[in-house]
Amino acid sequence: MLNGCDGRAWNAPYPASEANSNTLYSSFSERPKHLDPARSYAANEYAFIGQIYEPPLQYHFLKRPYQLVPLAAEQVPEPQFFDQAGNPLPADAAADQVAFSEYQIEIKPGMRYQPHPALAKDDSGAYRYHHLSEDDIEGINTLADFPHTGTREATAEDFIYQIKRLANPRLHSPIASIMSEYIVGFAEFSRALAAEEESTGFIDLRTRPMAGVTQLDRYRFKIRLHGKYPQFTYWLAMTFFAPMPWEADLFYSQPGLDRRNINLNWYPIGTGPFMLTENNPNLRMVLSRNPNFHGESYPSEGEPEDHDNGMLADAGKPLPLVDKAVYSLEQEVIPRWNKFLQGYYDTSGINSDSFDQAVRFGAGGEASLTEEMQERHIQLATAVETSIFYLGFNMADPVIGGDSEENRYLRQAISIAVNFEEFISIFLNGRGVVAHSPLPPGIFGSRLGPEGINPVVYDLVNGKPKRKSLDEARALLAKAGYPNGKSIRTGRPLVLNYESASAGPDSKAQLNWMRKQFKKLGIQLVIRATDYNRFQEKLRTGTGQLFMFGWNADYPDPENFLFLLYGPNGKVEHAGENAVNYNNPEFNALFDQMKNMENSPERQRIIDRMVDILRHDAPWIWGFYPKAFSLYHDWYGNVKPNLMANNTLKYKRIDPATRVARQQAWNPPVIAPLVLFLLFLLASGVPAVLVYRRHERSAAR
Repeated sequence: MLNGCDGRAWNAPYPASEANSNTLYSSFSERPKHLDPARSYAANEYAFIGQIYEPPLQYHFLKRPYQLVPLAAEQVPEPQFFDQAGNPLPADAAADQVAFSEYQIEIKPGMRYQPHPALAKDDSGAYRYHHLSEDDIEGINTLADFPHTGTREATAEDFIYQIKRLANPRLHSPIASIMSEYIVGFAEFSRALAAEEESTGFIDLRTRPMAGVTQLDRYRFKIRLHGKYPQFTYWLAMTFFAPMPWEADLFYSQPGLDRRNINLNWYPIGTGPFMLTENNPNLRMVLSRNPNFHGESYPSEGEPEDHDNGMLADAGKPLPLVDKAVYSLEQEVIPRWNKFLQGYYDTSGINSDSFDQAVRFGAGGEASLTEEMQERHIQLATAVETSIFYLGFNMADPVIGGDSEENRYLRQAISIAVNFEEFISIFLNGRGVVAHSPLPPGIFGSRLGPEGINPVVYDLVNGKPKRKSLDEARALLAKAGYPNGKSIRTGRPLVLNYESASAGPDSKAQLNWMRKQFKKLGIQLVIRATDYNRFQEKLRTGTGQLFMFGWNADYPDPENFLFLLYGPNGKVEHAGENAVNYNNPEFNALFDQMKNMENSPERQRIIDRMVDILRHDAPWIWGFYPKAFSLYHDWYGNVKPNLMANNTLKYKRIDPATRVARQQAWNPPVIAPLVLFLLFLLASGVPAVLVYRRHERSAAR
């Protein structure tokens, strides 16, 4: 009972010393596999390393559309163009004239790494932990077991070192193949390292030059690319290009440390506002303020509504605004949701089971919070993600694919029949927007409103899209040679195969729904469910017919979506990301023209034509853009969805006093059972006392 005297809720899961601390509390459900910035390419990993590492650029926290601004760099670099002879070209030079592009990057002085044993030196200036023996490692289980740490300034050499790490075949960086196409000398550098595969231990990449990356001085370096590639600046906003000190590479390469999980995948080293001070993936992970952080200020400008929404209340304040972030492992949905409602997590997603408890939809389809959530002062944030889920037709399949007019009619008919509005309502709780093209909202080239409607699948009625009738779909099916779903050549029903990597009761319901969509046209859909590896194999070999797939944007450029339908990226022939193996010569030529252009009316015109071609050929049923719903408490400030930035923790604000007050109000101790139990014990003890006293008196007599 004395535990309740500290003013906290009795069931608070955190230490009393943290009750009023400037700490953010959240959860994670799956252990991050890679915290090495050369290897990490997953959202659950970026949630941590995005706060630790600082690449040259970042996305402005508030401005939309997404805008690149400096982070480690002094300014966003402007490329210089050169022809094959090395002569400079104007900034508006056509892509076919540009042989090389050069990006000169000047980094900010004074950026220092977090305290780390790899940088610790003794009194003589020698590194303390670069020559560890087995005896030295004995008793070392975590990075915190090293008694000494050190730091130093990040330099241009560290950025170059990290680019070389991307080319190291031992690390299997997921962007190595892309960078080998563009960075001059990258592929050759990688092949040279591959030839040394038999060597083990530390490879000092400083001693190995890469032709396309040159250090100019302590704070400046340049990167030379083949041709013109405007999207390269987007890559400079990803942690792949954050600095890496060679000392860390050497430190972690020592025998014995990796066996103890002391490596870059567990213990990152960066210059950012936070550092990982606790990595216990079976319990919790903790990001704490980096004492060596060089400093940054909260943005002082944004969109017009940001001022009214309070998003500029912290303008100019030093970042980060919180001292620590604690992420607890929650593998089960219900405990995570309950702890959010109790006030022990500051923010939460919404699972399907809890959706109706949290969100309701108005007559116009607008989302709002239920009375229960409003009574708890909970807020709702929504955003259409820069992602797409689509139903793909394998264009290499003779029945469903190809460029014949009949097969095109078949795909168009199915596109009308598969009702993704219904899918979103049933399976996503309304958390999605029906797609009319490959380009989600917020990506240059996407069209909103009446001009963005797909005329092959929808009619414009009263200014809004209305899906064409099944009668129109059946008419197209008849033109394809399958009246009422039966082949005019054989008289047999049309049978199509649907490849699925789904399992479980939820997936079974979705697959049954999909089967019913095809049944509306008399088409028999055979579900061929496999594990994900087998599913991927079917895509690689082109043996499937139809499948659901998706794509998340790497960067906010139309090229990052339209390349999914570019012929030379075909999955079967070229092992690319064009999973449906679509190959239209006109579309390919327009893509080559568009991909390296700056955003302009001319680029928009080309994109419009490309989208028209895709709608006519219908290699995809465009599916939907998912819509993110998240909840947060009123003590959690500066919440604005940013689907490109991965380093937004530094902007978040916490009001600990309000949080403690809400926790106490929402978690009152239920002491009545305890009082009744004590009264029961007391009542049970009275007869025993009376008997004892009677016995004592009789003994005295």
